[in-house]
Amino acid sequence: MIETGLTNKTVIVTGAAAGIGKATARRFAAEGCRVASWDVKDGEAEASGIFQKVDVANAASVEAAVEEVMRHWGAIHVLVNNAGILRDGQLVKIRDGAIAGIMSDEQFDSVIAVNLKGVFTCTRAVVPRMIASGGGAILNASSVVGLYGNFGQTNYVATKAGVIGMTRVWARELGKYNIRVNAVAPGFIATDMVKAMPEKILEALRGRTPLGRMGQPEDIANAYLWLASDAASFVTGAVISVDGGVVTGT
Repeated sequence: MIETGLTNKTVIVTGAAAGIGKATARRFAAEGCRVASWDVKDGEAEASGIFQKVDVANAASVEAAVEEVMRHWGAIHVLVNNAGILRDGQLVKIRDGAIAGIMSDEQFDSVIAVNLKGVFTCTRAVVPRMIASGGGAILNASSVVGLYGNFGQTNYVATKAGVIGMTRVWARELGKYNIRVNAVAPGFIATDMVKAMPEKILEALRGRTPLGRMGQPEDIANAYLWLASDAASFVTGAVISVDGGVVTGT
């Protein structure tokens, strides 16, 4: 059995009310961590943890939540930047030779605010406390589409590719403080939201995955746990694809 070294460590998980975020909060809690679950929606605290209603795109909201975590436990060892939203649409949609739609400023800006700036805002707030705690791990949610692109997701892909860039910059900047920074790029994951899609679409997603199935939220949670653990102590600046073998063009 691998010794993770995570017992009694303080972990923040954003977007923890449901899906991958909730599975991640549960996984760290099961490892004996003190987990602060953040979400803009209502949610529940894990065992020996707290739930905080936090807007990751709002610096004041994030700073207040970080201060509350510090009051509870006095240290922050792991940050999982998982929160994200979708506002899909084509850049320009043409029908019968005429413009039938475009991606709006609101669609673009709202996704950038949560998925990209939210990662920046949370990390900026946590890093000084993490340095004071002697180091730690920052884990960022990218996506396979951040590596390969995807039709109808200009905004989302831009954020997930940007997260990879920030991950690599921070790995360089923060290594001297014993802070490791890595990203996980999930493939098609069977969250409740995804499972509500029509069966025809789900079958197509499974068909694009060489392992022949969709991933579970726990698959991503396990990757985050490993990256945060002592078992990955020499891993930083990496992007780990957890996607069942999905590759561009499949």
